[in-house]
Parts: sequence; structure tokens; C-alpha cells
Amino acid sequence: MAPGKKNAARLGAHLVFVDESGFLLIPPVRRTWAPTGQTPLLRHWQRHDRISVISGLTVSPRRQRLGLYFQLHDQNIHAAEVCGFLRDLLRHLRGPLILLWDGGKIHTGPLVRALCAEFPRLHLERFPAYAPELNPDEGVWTLAKGRLANGRPDNPGVLWAQLFVTLLGIRHSPRLLRGCVTQSDLPPFLR
Repeated sequence: MAPGKKNAARLGAHLVFVDESGFLLIPPVRRTWAPTGQTPLLRHWQRHDRISVISGLTVSPRRQRLGLYFQLHDQNIHAAEVCGFLRDLLRHLRGPLILLWDGGKIHTGPLVRALCAEFPRLHLERFPAYAPELNPDEGVWTLAKGRLANGRPDNPGVLWAQLFVTLLGIRHSPRLLRGCVTQSDLPPFLR
């Protein structure tokens, strides 16, 4: 373990599980109820407008309080947006941060390396390749897409508003956040 990581562990670092996802105007379809013999119809736009979201599910070092931070973008997320999100996390969370995420290309570029050099309290760790089941933040996407399923937003602005309200609802529910952590394949670590 590197010297900086030993200090982070000793001081009690926030754990931050980070992931990105996209939401389309074409809604995810889920099983639903309908009167017998009447197949439910879901009419939607054939537009492929999307909203990209980056989020971080956080675990505080001492009390193990769970939090959710997120940013919505109207275009695909690149390294600059990732760095902006990490800067916001660093502003909101005190002390060392151990950030766990996948090995995506936008997580390894020169902008991210420069940010780590600027903020030595930020420690980046990668999940093993092809192991989304380890990242509790994937549970956030499952919840959000389930709540938005079978909906039909008329335009990206409506989708943005629905998504924002949905993510706020998840953020304010410790039970749902805890469920995201416990449903992952991480070894149990919450009290």
C-alpha cells in the first residue's frame, strides 16, 4: 500500500463509488398491470435525445452515513465533466476520499491524473474489469430506471426534471442507499 493510502485509511476516508449512466427519451419498458386481454401500449417519441448522469454513492468514515451526489449533463460525459464532478465532491466532503470506479477511458486520462496531483487527498481505485456487480452505484441506476420505466417524457426538459426528482428521492432515502450497497457483491462492510 502506498504511503498516502496508509494515511487515508488511518485518518478515516470517505468511500465514494462512482459510475455514469444515460437516460433516453425512449423509456425503459417494465412489466406492468393491465385488464385481462388488453395488452398495455406505450406510445413514445422515436427521438434519441439523452441525458447523461454521473453519480457518487458515498460512505462516511466514522458513522457510515450514506450519501448520493450527482450531476446531469445534456451530452455524453467526458474527462472534463468527470473532473468537474470530482472537484464538487472534494468541495463537499472533508478529509481523504477513496474513490472506486470502473476502468473507463474517461477515468484514466491526463485531466484526471492532473486533478489527483492537485488534490493528494483524492485516491483512485479501479474495480476489476467487467465487474459492475461490485459497484453499489449500479443500484442507483437500477432504482432510477425502474422508477422512470413505462413513462413517456415529451422532451429532454421533462426527462431532466423527472430524473432530477427521482435521484433526489433516492438521495433522501437511507434505506434505498443502504440497499444499493448491500445488493452489490462487495463483502459486507456496513454496520
